[in-house]
Amino acid sequence: MGRLSAAWFSYEGPGWGYAMDGGTVTVTVSVRHRDGEVAADQVWLGTSVGLLASAAPWRTFRWYRGQKHYAGMYWAATTQDHLIYESRLELARLLFADFDPSVHGIVAQPFLLKAVVDRQVRKHIPDYFLITDSGPVVVDVKPRERLPRPVVSFTFAWTRRAVELREWRYEVWSEPPETVLENIRFLAAYRRGWLFSPEILEELHRADLDGVPLRQAAELLPGRPEPCVRAAVHHLLWSHELHTDLNEPLRPSCVLRRTA
Repeated sequence: MGRLSAAWFSYEGPGWGYAMDGGTVTVTVSVRHRDGEVAADQVWLGTSVGLLASAAPWRTFRWYRGQKHYAGMYWAATTQDHLIYESRLELARLLFADFDPSVHGIVAQPFLLKAVVDRQVRKHIPDYFLITDSGPVVVDVKPRERLPRPVVSFTFAWTRRAVELREWRYEVWSEPPETVLENIRFLAAYRRGWLFSPEILEELHRADLDGVPLRQAAELLPGRPEPCVRAAVHHLLWSHELHTDLNEPLRPSCVLRRTA
C-alpha cells in the first residue's frame, strides 16, 4: 500500500500536504459538533484545538445480540461526562487517561482524518483525543498482535505523519501491564469525589499518612467508621494526593506516600 518517505511537509495551496513516495498527501479533518452539525473537510493545520476538544463522537455504535466487540460507556472524572468505547482495550485506555493527572480533556472517536495517499482516498477515525499538560495527544488503540498487519501499520503511519505535522504526539496503545490495569480499575471505583465525606477527607489531609501501610491508614481516624475512612483513602490514591507502587498488586501491606 505504499511506503512513507521521510520527506518534509510542504504547503500545497488551500490544504496542507506532505510527500509520500514522490507524491503529495493532502490532509483534511471533519468534526461533528455537539448539536449534530458537521464541519467537513477542514484544513488539518488550520483546525483549532478547541474545536477538536469539544467535538461529539464522529461515530457511535449499537448494541446487538451476538456482537463481537465489547462496547459501552464510561463516566470519566476528568470530563464529568460519559465517554464511549468499542472494546475492553479501549476501556482500559480510558481508565489510564482518566487516572492520569496530566490529562485535562478526553474525546472519544474525535474526528475523521482524510488523506489522498498513492492516488487513493484514505480515511481514519482515531480512538481518542487527549488534552494534556504537554499538549494534544492523538491515540489509536489496537491489540499488539494486530499491529503488524499491513493495513493497520500503513494507516497508523500516515496518521502519525499528519499528527506530528502539528507537533502533537501520536500514540499507538496496546495491552498494558496487567497488574497496573487491575489496580487502576479497582481505584476507579472511588473516582467520584462527591461520594466521600468532606470532613473525613479533610482529616486525612492533616493526618500523617506518609510511610503508613494501607491496612493501618483507617486506624489514624479512630472516631470515624473504618469502611468510610478506607474508601476515602482509596479516593486519595485515585486523585494522586497519595500514591503507592501500582506495579505491585494493591494489598494491605502497600506503603502510602504523600505526593510531593
